Amino acid sequence: MIVINCAQGSEEWLRARAGVITASMFNVARQRLKSGPNKGDFTEAAKNYAFRLAIERISGDPLDEGFETYAMRRGHELEPAARAELEVQTGLIIQRAGFVLSDDGAFGASADGLIGADDGCELKCFIDPSKLRAFHIDNDAGDVMEQAQGCMWITERSHWHIALYCPALAPVGKQLWWKRFERDEAFIEQMQADLDSFRALVDSFQAELQKPIAA
Repeated sequence: MIVINCAQGSEEWLRARAGVITASMFNVARQRLKSGPNKGDFTEAAKNYAFRLAIERISGDPLDEGFETYAMRRGHELEPAARAELEVQTGLIIQRAGFVLSDDGAFGASADGLIGADDGCELKCFIDPSKLRAFHIDNDAGDVMEQAQGCMWITERSHWHIALYCPALAPVGKQLWWKRFERDEAFIEQMQADLDSFRALVDSFQAELQKPIAA
Protein backbone atom coordinates (compact mmCIF):
# COMPACT_ATOMS: atom_id res chain seq x y z
CA MET A 1 0.00 0.00 0.00
CA ILE A 2 1.32 3.43 -0.98
CA VAL A 3 -0.29 6.50 0.62
CA ILE A 4 -0.03 9.85 -1.17
CA ASN A 5 -1.00 12.62 1.24
CA CYS A 6 -2.67 15.22 -0.95
CA ALA A 7 -5.92 17.15 -1.04
CA GLN A 8 -8.60 15.55 -3.19
CA GLY A 9 -9.09 17.64 -6.31
CA SER A 10 -5.57 19.10 -6.15
CA GLU A 11 -3.09 18.96 -9.02
CA GLU A 12 -1.06 16.31 -7.18
CA TRP A 13 -4.18 14.20 -6.62
CA LEU A 14 -5.19 14.42 -10.28
CA ARG A 15 -1.74 13.37 -11.47
CA ALA A 16 -1.59 10.52 -8.95
CA ARG A 17 -4.84 9.12 -10.36
CA ALA A 18 -3.87 9.39 -14.03
CA GLY A 19 -3.77 5.93 -15.61
CA VAL A 20 -4.80 4.23 -12.38
CA ILE A 21 -7.89 2.01 -12.08
CA THR A 22 -9.68 3.70 -9.18
CA ALA A 23 -12.14 2.26 -6.68
CA SER A 24 -14.80 4.79 -7.63
CA MET A 25 -14.77 3.26 -11.13
CA PHE A 26 -14.54 -0.42 -10.20
CA ASN A 27 -18.23 -0.86 -10.97
CA VAL A 28 -17.68 0.44 -14.52
CA ALA A 29 -14.50 -1.61 -15.00
CA ARG A 30 -16.40 -4.80 -14.15
CA GLN A 31 -19.35 -4.21 -16.46
CA ARG A 32 -19.95 -6.97 -19.02
CA LEU A 33 -22.66 -7.44 -21.63
CA LYS A 34 -25.40 -9.68 -20.25
CA SER A 35 -27.05 -10.63 -23.53
CA GLY A 36 -26.63 -10.57 -27.29
CA PRO A 37 -24.00 -12.08 -29.59
CA ASN A 38 -21.16 -10.48 -27.60
CA LYS A 39 -22.44 -11.59 -24.21
CA GLY A 40 -19.63 -11.56 -21.65
CA ASP A 41 -17.64 -8.89 -23.48
CA PHE A 42 -16.87 -5.58 -21.79
CA THR A 43 -19.53 -2.88 -22.12
CA GLU A 44 -18.84 0.25 -24.14
CA ALA A 45 -18.55 2.19 -20.88
CA ALA A 46 -15.86 -0.21 -19.64
CA LYS A 47 -13.98 -0.07 -22.96
CA ASN A 48 -14.09 3.73 -23.02
CA TYR A 49 -12.76 3.88 -19.47
CA ALA A 50 -9.98 1.44 -20.34
CA PHE A 51 -9.02 3.49 -23.41
CA ARG A 52 -8.91 6.66 -21.33
CA LEU A 53 -6.59 4.97 -18.85
CA ALA A 54 -4.33 3.75 -21.65
CA ILE A 55 -3.92 7.32 -22.90
CA GLU A 56 -3.28 8.59 -19.38
CA ARG A 57 -0.59 5.94 -18.85
CA ILE A 58 1.18 7.23 -21.94
CA SER A 59 0.86 10.94 -21.14
CA GLY A 60 1.09 10.79 -17.35
CA ASP A 61 -1.69 13.36 -17.14
CA PRO A 62 -5.47 13.12 -16.66
CA LEU A 63 -7.20 13.09 -20.04
CA ASP A 64 -10.05 15.28 -18.81
CA GLU A 65 -7.56 17.80 -17.35
CA GLY A 66 -9.30 17.72 -13.99
CA PHE A 67 -12.81 18.44 -15.28
CA GLU A 68 -15.17 18.66 -12.32
CA THR A 69 -18.96 18.56 -12.33
CA TYR A 70 -21.04 20.61 -9.90
CA ALA A 71 -21.76 17.50 -7.84
CA MET A 72 -18.04 16.64 -7.66
CA ARG A 73 -17.07 20.18 -6.67
CA ARG A 74 -19.82 20.28 -4.06
CA GLY A 75 -18.64 16.98 -2.63
CA HIS A 76 -15.07 18.23 -2.26
CA GLU A 77 -16.27 21.47 -0.65
CA LEU A 78 -18.51 19.67 1.85
CA GLU A 79 -16.06 16.90 2.70
CA PRO A 80 -14.46 18.70 5.70
CA ALA A 81 -17.90 19.32 7.22
CA ALA A 82 -18.92 15.71 6.55
CA ARG A 83 -15.74 14.41 8.19
CA ALA A 84 -16.26 16.67 11.22
CA GLU A 85 -19.88 15.55 11.58
CA LEU A 86 -18.87 11.88 11.48
CA GLU A 87 -16.21 12.49 14.12
CA VAL A 88 -18.70 14.29 16.37
CA GLN A 89 -21.39 11.62 16.07
CA THR A 90 -19.06 8.63 16.46
CA GLY A 91 -16.16 9.92 18.54
CA LEU A 92 -13.77 8.57 15.92
CA ILE A 93 -10.56 10.33 14.91
CA ILE A 94 -10.27 10.35 11.13
CA GLN A 95 -6.90 10.72 9.45
CA ARG A 96 -6.98 12.21 5.96
CA ALA A 97 -5.41 9.89 3.41
CA GLY A 98 -5.60 11.61 0.03
CA PHE A 99 -4.89 8.85 -2.50
CA VAL A 100 -3.87 5.25 -1.79
CA LEU A 101 -2.23 2.97 -4.37
CA SER A 102 -1.81 -0.78 -4.50
CA ASP A 103 1.81 -1.89 -4.19
CA ASP A 104 2.12 -2.25 -7.97
CA GLY A 105 0.49 1.14 -8.61
CA ALA A 106 -2.16 -0.31 -10.93
CA PHE A 107 -5.13 0.27 -8.63
CA GLY A 108 -5.98 3.16 -6.35
CA ALA A 109 -8.56 4.65 -4.04
CA SER A 110 -9.30 8.17 -2.89
CA ALA A 111 -9.80 7.13 0.71
CA ASP A 112 -11.68 9.92 2.48
CA GLY A 113 -10.15 8.88 5.76
CA LEU A 114 -8.28 6.19 7.68
CA ILE A 115 -9.42 5.33 11.21
CA GLY A 116 -7.13 3.64 13.70
CA ALA A 117 -5.23 0.60 12.47
CA ASP A 118 -8.00 -1.27 10.67
CA ASP A 119 -10.84 1.05 9.59
CA GLY A 120 -11.47 3.67 6.95
CA CYS A 121 -14.32 5.83 5.70
CA GLU A 122 -16.07 6.95 2.55
CA LEU A 123 -17.88 10.30 2.73
CA LYS A 124 -20.68 11.00 0.26
CA CYS A 125 -22.59 14.25 -0.26
CA PHE A 126 -25.22 13.17 -2.77
CA ILE A 127 -27.91 15.56 -4.00
CA ASP A 128 -29.71 13.05 -6.23
CA PRO A 129 -33.07 12.34 -4.49
CA SER A 130 -33.03 8.69 -5.60
CA LYS A 131 -29.68 8.14 -3.88
CA LEU A 132 -30.74 10.03 -0.76
CA ARG A 133 -33.90 7.93 -0.58
CA ALA A 134 -31.93 4.69 -0.94
CA PHE A 135 -29.90 5.54 2.16
CA HIS A 136 -32.48 7.22 4.37
CA ILE A 137 -35.60 5.21 3.49
CA ASP A 138 -34.30 1.86 2.24
CA ASN A 139 -31.17 1.82 4.43
CA ASP A 140 -29.34 0.65 1.31
CA ALA A 141 -25.71 1.61 0.69
CA GLY A 142 -25.34 -0.84 -2.20
CA ASP A 143 -24.60 1.95 -4.66
CA VAL A 144 -21.20 2.56 -3.06
CA MET A 145 -20.49 -0.90 -1.64
CA GLU A 146 -18.18 -1.84 -4.53
CA GLN A 147 -16.13 1.27 -3.88
CA ALA A 148 -16.00 0.56 -0.14
CA GLN A 149 -14.87 -3.04 -0.64
CA GLY A 150 -12.32 -1.79 -3.14
CA CYS A 151 -10.97 0.66 -0.57
CA MET A 152 -10.68 -2.11 2.02
CA TRP A 153 -8.81 -4.26 -0.49
CA ILE A 154 -6.33 -1.54 -1.45
CA THR A 155 -5.78 -0.20 2.07
CA GLU A 156 -5.64 -3.72 3.54
CA ARG A 157 -8.28 -2.87 6.15
CA SER A 158 -11.14 -4.89 7.62
CA HIS A 159 -13.90 -2.31 8.12
CA TRP A 160 -15.18 0.73 6.26
CA HIS A 161 -17.56 3.43 7.45
CA ILE A 162 -19.88 4.74 4.75
CA ALA A 163 -21.33 8.14 5.60
CA LEU A 164 -23.85 10.22 3.67
CA TYR A 165 -23.83 13.90 4.59
CA CYS A 166 -26.80 16.06 3.61
CA PRO A 167 -26.89 19.43 5.43
CA ALA A 168 -30.40 20.07 4.06
CA LEU A 169 -31.66 17.45 6.53
CA ALA A 170 -30.12 19.15 9.57
CA PRO A 171 -33.51 20.63 10.65
CA VAL A 172 -34.71 17.08 11.41
CA GLY A 173 -31.38 15.89 12.80
CA LYS A 174 -30.67 13.57 9.88
CA GLN A 175 -27.80 15.40 8.22
CA LEU A 176 -25.64 12.30 8.57
CA TRP A 177 -26.41 8.67 7.69
CA TRP A 178 -23.59 6.26 8.49
CA LYS A 179 -22.91 2.59 8.94
CA ARG A 180 -19.83 0.40 9.48
CA PHE A 181 -19.33 -2.45 7.01
CA GLU A 182 -17.09 -5.51 7.19
CA ARG A 183 -14.61 -6.67 4.59
CA ASP A 184 -16.10 -9.35 2.32
CA GLU A 185 -13.28 -11.65 1.22
CA ALA A 186 -15.39 -13.61 -1.28
CA PHE A 187 -16.57 -10.39 -2.93
CA ILE A 188 -13.04 -8.99 -3.07
CA GLU A 189 -11.64 -12.21 -4.57
CA GLN A 190 -14.16 -12.08 -7.42
CA MET A 191 -13.62 -8.34 -7.84
CA GLN A 192 -9.86 -8.84 -8.14
CA ALA A 193 -10.35 -11.44 -10.86
CA ASP A 194 -12.64 -9.10 -12.79
CA LEU A 195 -10.27 -6.18 -12.38
CA ASP A 196 -7.29 -8.24 -13.55
CA SER A 197 -9.21 -8.91 -16.77
CA PHE A 198 -9.95 -5.21 -17.10
CA ARG A 199 -6.31 -4.38 -16.49
CA ALA A 200 -5.40 -6.68 -19.37
CA LEU A 201 -7.81 -4.69 -21.56
CA VAL A 202 -6.05 -1.45 -20.61
CA ASP A 203 -2.70 -3.11 -21.36
CA SER A 204 -3.91 -4.16 -24.81
CA PHE A 205 -5.13 -0.66 -25.66
CA GLN A 206 -1.84 0.84 -24.49
CA ALA A 207 0.16 -1.64 -26.56
CA GLU A 208 -1.94 -0.85 -29.63
CA LEU A 209 -1.45 2.89 -29.18
CA GLN A 210 2.30 2.49 -28.77
CA LYS A 211 2.79 0.51 -31.97
CA PRO A 212 5.05 2.32 -34.45
CA ILE A 213 3.24 4.13 -37.23
CA ALA A 214 3.50 2.12 -40.42
CA ALA A 215 5.72 3.69 -43.04
